[in-house]
Amino acid sequence: MATIDRVLDMVSEITETDRGTLTGSTALGDIPWDSLAVVGFIAAADEAFGKVLSPGRVAACATIADLAAVVEQQD
Repeated sequence: MATIDRVLDMVSEITETDRGTLTGSTALGDIPWDSLAVVGFIAAADEAFGKVLSPGRVAACATIADLAAVVEQQD
């Protein structure tokens, strides 16, 4: 499964948003994305990808595609 698809699934679950309404270009401000969602995403990314993400980098993301890019860029 591509990174963007996994990230879309994670965001859908974390924010309890219908997966069918989300795309890479979905603005995080248009869904229930708050500090708890950021923490949840960081934990989910660690579990799904084995990567520890910077809270600052995740919080700076504007779209779901930005989140996927952070995951892909993290060593």
